[in-house]
Amino acid sequence: MGLISIIRKEWFIIGIVLVILSAKVHPNFGVKGGPLKPEITVSYIAVSLIFFNSGLSLKTEELTSALLHIRLHLFVQGFTLVFFPVCVWLLLRVLALSNIDQWLLRGLQTVSCMPPPVSSAVILTKAVGGNEAAAIFNSAFGSFLGIIVTPLLLLLFLGSSSSVPFSSIFSQLFMTVVVPLILGQVCRRFLREFLDRRKPPFGTVSSCVLLMIIYTTFCDTFSHPSIELESTSLLLIVLIIFSLQISFMLLTFTFSTRASSSFSPADTVAIVFCSTHKSLTLGIPMLKIVFAGFEHLSLISVPLLIYHPAQILLGSVLVPSLRVWMTSRQKAHSFVDSV
Repeated sequence: MGLISIIRKEWFIIGIVLVILSAKVHPNFGVKGGPLKPEITVSYIAVSLIFFNSGLSLKTEELTSALLHIRLHLFVQGFTLVFFPVCVWLLLRVLALSNIDQWLLRGLQTVSCMPPPVSSAVILTKAVGGNEAAAIFNSAFGSFLGIIVTPLLLLLFLGSSSSVPFSSIFSQLFMTVVVPLILGQVCRRFLREFLDRRKPPFGTVSSCVLLMIIYTTFCDTFSHPSIELESTSLLLIVLIIFSLQISFMLLTFTFSTRASSSFSPADTVAIVFCSTHKSLTLGIPMLKIVFAGFEHLSLISVPLLIYHPAQILLGSVLVPSLRVWMTSRQKAHSFVDSV
């Protein structure tokens, strides 16, 4: 029973491992021009489905309630889309002197350019009992910002290695991300009662589509026999990712708990998760568009595939400690107020 419950809980991470192994065994099935036709089924249908699904599941009224907390939003978006990528860029100037695979290092830079995820930061904030509305708003707002800011950051720090013109990147992003999101929100207005009553598994649907995207990405990699994933570089990247996450979580916690910050303990919880988490759901499809046809795409994708489970693992470990801290701070505040 224990094994079944672990599989149910961690099925997505297990799925990532299985699709990568499947791609290794039989890469020709998912390559461009292969039986799966990823240039159509993934580039357009799968990516559009993910964002239509997001538009259908996002509750607009919950987002508007958090709209006026402007200082918190500026802190989160500034940290995740400005401070984070600049810090990683500076770190990579040092790491470039090491023997770590250069494409994995570029992958670290792509991670830093990603917006916050719509799921994990909200789930963890809710688990602690933090400001869930602020987490929902910043995750959703960050995803909308990411549609414009993330490709700009990728092109600024890395340059597009494909022959796709800048205008084509944005037109494809608009058609496969913005339009499906808006359509999802429009459909939600007509289907709200049905959706609230039946509660469809939106997260599971997006995750399954994402597994298909990851599968085709790695089929492309393994169809190039010259590409090798060096184990020492991979281990060092894992250590760097965990170090970055812990450092940035400590940094956001320290800044948001200063007396001059005026953030409540519940705000701090939302800030810690939203500022340091990065979106795999938006990230992988965006990399597929920006680096279309690029033979090192999957190596660039590896750090993002590591970062996603790492942020969930670290966040889950921190939930009990953050809950105790937040409760004690709230009790102290209410005691001071009552005196």
